[in-house]
This record gives sequence, C-alpha cells and structure tokens, in this order.
Amino acid sequence: MAVSLVCGEVSDLCIGKPALRPLPSTATVGDALLALRSRCDGELCVSVWSADKKTISGRVSVVDVVCYLCSESNIADPARALADPVSVLLPKDSGLVCRLEPNSCILDALDAILEGIQTLVVPIRRRKLSAGGGVEFCWLTQEDLVRHFLNSIAVISSVAARPVASLNVVRSDFVAVRHRDPALSALPLLRRAISTQTSVAVVTDDGKLIGEISPSTLANCDEGVAAALAALSAGDLMAYIDCSPAPPVSAILAVKSKLKEKNLTGMLELLDEEFSQTLVMPLSSSSDEEEDTSTMNRRKPRRMRSGSYSARMGRRSEEAIVCHPESSLVAVMVQALAHRVSYVWVVDEEYTLVGIVTFPDILKVLREQFTDSF
Repeated sequence: MAVSLVCGEVSDLCIGKPALRPLPSTATVGDALLALRSRCDGELCVSVWSADKKTISGRVSVVDVVCYLCSESNIADPARALADPVSVLLPKDSGLVCRLEPNSCILDALDAILEGIQTLVVPIRRRKLSAGGGVEFCWLTQEDLVRHFLNSIAVISSVAARPVASLNVVRSDFVAVRHRDPALSALPLLRRAISTQTSVAVVTDDGKLIGEISPSTLANCDEGVAAALAALSAGDLMAYIDCSPAPPVSAILAVKSKLKEKNLTGMLELLDEEFSQTLVMPLSSSSDEEEDTSTMNRRKPRRMRSGSYSARMGRRSEEAIVCHPESSLVAVMVQALAHRVSYVWVVDEEYTLVGIVTFPDILKVLREQFTDSF
C-alpha cells in the first residue's frame, strides 16, 4: 500500500491544473508586473521561459518585484528598476528548477523537493497542443504532495498521529523581526522566506508571535506596497498589507510622510503614480488629513486573485497559523492545507515562538517511512 502511494505518476497530481503562461526571458520587470496584474486563474506568479519557450527558468510574483524595488541599488529610483530584465528576479542557481515527465513517479517529485528543488514543472497531457504548437506545463507544488499523502492517511497513520516535537520536524532556524523594527530591515529575511516558501514572523521584544509578513499575502498587493515596506515599521506594514489593495487614505498619507522624512523621493513618486491611477476622484490637498477616513476616497481595489487563502478567506497578517509542540503531524498538515500555507508556526502556552514546521520537513518524515517499503 505504501509503495503504491509513491509509485503513482505525477500526472495524477496535475489533473485540473491551469497551464502556465510563458513570459519570455527578454521581458522586463515592468512586463512581469503587467502579466501578474492580468492573471485571473488564481495563480499568484508567472513563469519565465527561455527565448525558445522550451525551458522554464523560474517563476516570479509581485513580492519578488517588491523586494527588487526596495533593494539598496533601486530604492532611490524604483521606476528605473522596472525597465531591468525580468531575469534579475530569478534565483542565480538554475538548478532550483526541475522538469518532471508526466509518467515520472511521485517518489521522484518527493526526492526532488527534499534535495532542494524549489520549482517543479510537469508537461500537461492533452490531446490538443497549445496555440503555439508546443507543450503546455503546470506547476507541481509541495502542497500537492502533502495533500496526496493526507488523502491516504490510513497508510501514514502510525507517524501522522505522533506529536511534531517527537518527530524532530520543529525547526528553530526560522526568520523573525521585532514589530518595532523598520520593515526594510526584514528585506533579507523576506528573500529567504521566498526561497523557503515560508514567512517572516513578527514578534514582540520578549519573543511572542503577533503576526507575520507573508510572501503569499504580499503577492496579492500591488507594487505600491514597496513604498510601505520602505517607510513603515514591521508592525505597521502588517496593518498596511491587511488593507491592501485598498488602504485608506490616512495610511497612504502616513507612508508619504515617512518617505519624505527619509528623502525617498523615488518611492514617493512610485506611490503617487499608483495612487493617482487608482483613485475614484481627486483628493483635496488641504483637508485630507482632517476628513474622517470613512468618508474619504479610497483606492479602487484591484481584482483579488483567488489563489491564496488570504485573498479568498480574508485572513489577516496577525492571524498567523500556529500549532503547539504536542500537536500531531496530521493536525499540522490539515491546518496548513486548509489555510493554503506551506508552514505552521509553533508556539508554547505563552504564545512565545519556538519554531516552525514546514512542508519539506513533513515530507522528509513521510519519505523515511516509505524507505523500508522498498
């Protein structure tokens, strides 16, 4: 039974998945933004392809763009950075992308993820080729594999019922920032969270978890959130993200004020451009700060994509998904899948952050259980 669970074809996990829309490697960062804005299939990222459209170099999302705009070399002139090639957003290691054939076994996909592969792509089996006459591809994710194993819970019940603390899957090398720290100081941590498909914890001075800055939540924002990242504290950024894509004018004005204090005119121009393009009507220059925010014009919300739990269910940044060391592995799997995240924070009874459980760690435990079956 356990053998059949990992010997099935990966094509079985790809049924119903949307085909990737190629973005050529010659595109710019601005082109990637336009492509991301136009997505309506629930995906929060676009794939970057080689010039011949035969090789996928990686994938990018709004959060990749935001991190790039806020980098030390671009923060003074983010508008110029939009003209850079999209390749600057991709990991330098091309080995992080792996193609699997539809008839590859699920064990191959499992081992690839455990070896550090970040992006798995699989050709879609269809009778009709794509419009360009080529093969269509889809993503194969960590979530797909965890869901596959959860659907056969009887096979993994002996290990799934055990507490996560007893399975050594609670990692202590998570990334965290204090709520009063500048959000910009979390930029390296956010990049690491993107690569590990986790998140940046926001904690109090005594280590209690109060929320997170999640790449998947940021992916639902527009590029204007880069200005907020450059201006606000980590705690204030959480509040700003929770208002996106339609933060109140008071929040916009607060960000603009901070940007002026820091002399970040480039970010200010980016925010002004984004703001002016999405207002219902022009704002008064003299009474904005005095009007009640309930009667002030707000930014027109860009259509929310349905691919993330945050967009669909309204989970806020301070509502981080947590478990306890004694929580069972299956409970953690269910939590993560239900909330469309690939990790769960581990806290003690005082809500002090003690670790994180990630999908790769869960998959490693399951892989070890299958080893004896071969």
